[in-house]
Amino acid sequence: MVEVEDDSGRSGFADAHISPGSSAETREGGWAFLLRHAKAAIGRDVSDVMADLLLDFEESKVATTSFVTALEVLRKHPMLVLSHDSAHPLLAPVNSLEAREIEEELDIAIATGFQTFKVKVGKDVDADLARVAVIQRATAGKATLRLDANRAYSRAQALEFVQGLNPDGIELFEQPCEADEWEANGAVATASPVPLMLDEPICTLQDIARAGEMPGVGYCKLKLKRFGGLDRLRDGMDAVRAHGMHPVLGDGLGSETHAWLEACVARQTLDNAGEFNGFLKPQSRLFENPLPFDQGTITLPAGYWPKLDLPTVERLTVDTVTFR
Repeated sequence: MVEVEDDSGRSGFADAHISPGSSAETREGGWAFLLRHAKAAIGRDVSDVMADLLLDFEESKVATTSFVTALEVLRKHPMLVLSHDSAHPLLAPVNSLEAREIEEELDIAIATGFQTFKVKVGKDVDADLARVAVIQRATAGKATLRLDANRAYSRAQALEFVQGLNPDGIELFEQPCEADEWEANGAVATASPVPLMLDEPICTLQDIARAGEMPGVGYCKLKLKRFGGLDRLRDGMDAVRAHGMHPVLGDGLGSETHAWLEACVARQTLDNAGEFNGFLKPQSRLFENPLPFDQGTITLPAGYWPKLDLPTVERLTVDTVTFR
């Protein structure tokens, strides 16, 4: 989490989550990056600080995003200023493994308003196909599914999976192979009966353009934390459509702060279920005025602006460094 204040008393905050293993970034590296740039920012113009951060974007994308976005919050970026109410549906994960438990879980989730579900695969092809089939039967005519291998399949396994897949009710298949295995993911996309979505490789406009040239890739998943700020994320969402694909947005590991930021971008750029549902998973919420959520939907009322619950933030904080 980064908090900033300028010489007129305006303040802003943002955060982002470095997920070990999903990229070359480390939490230690991100922390060191922020300390270096925070110290260098003192007494300088906001625009110059943002420019310097983005010059080092490749060093630590997530850390850069947390700092740049905190400055965009300080400036009250237009995408965050809500002139009218807006609502955006979220997806929900399917956690159960056994058929009866799956049916019970989905019945409850559908009754509480969810209409899109994420199904994790990537462990065992036969078991994954069997579980997906159970979930398809339980959601038939009621909800849409997104399958996510989370980079866990080899090329051969992913091809076997899509060749055995019934496409009924499935919106997309996400990231079957490792992020840097563009050729393997492309082969799976060509063979798949449902559109493929790339996730971890998508960090720049160049990545989006490359994905747009791959037959069978119909979706790109964007996350604020990989794009360096609100403006750059909006540009990415526009670029996905310009290259003939559909954007999906959201970090399922993001905090309440990150969900608010992504939801504000989504209201102008997204027409499907958001994946910015990470704030529903921890026991603690970060805002005094919690992000409004009901019936599977984030509803942002006109004028909504979050305020940090400082005692909760302090309780959850493991280290703090302040530069003045």
